[in-house]
Amino acid sequence: MSVDPDTFRATLGRFASGVTIITARDADGRDHGMTVSAFSSLSLEPPLVLACVDHAASMHRVLMTARGIGVSILAEGQHGLSRRFAEADADRFDGVGQLRGANGAVLFPGAVAHLECTVRERHEAGDHTILVCAVDRAATFDTRPLLYFRGEYALLGG
Repeated sequence: MSVDPDTFRATLGRFASGVTIITARDADGRDHGMTVSAFSSLSLEPPLVLACVDHAASMHRVLMTARGIGVSILAEGQHGLSRRFAEADADRFDGVGQLRGANGAVLFPGAVAHLECTVRERHEAGDHTILVCAVDRAATFDTRPLLYFRGEYALLGG
């Protein structure tokens, strides 16, 4: 027995998640970035995170060879940034405030947290690649997170 794609999407859409933008540089030094909600902690010792990237994503090819990535966990006022990096590639970085991490990847000011990571493993699973990344540096900031729930952005109550 298998669950149809619409039921599967509707069911998992009820799992509230944070919103991240993952960035990396290609071999020519160009920046690439995309919005990713399939992101999770994996291990405390050693510190590992994972991200799931669709094979059809424009950044998939870059992530198959990138050594270092940046992760910005977005804050409640950054839904516009999330949308921008979820759309087609047209100049995603133009006019957007940004920082450069020690590994060269872009990080976005105003985020809830930043992680600088080294990609350790890549695993193929269905129509996605799972990236397992070691966390080299991390920073947190005193702001509220942006959430994604049932296909829409949401804010943490309270």
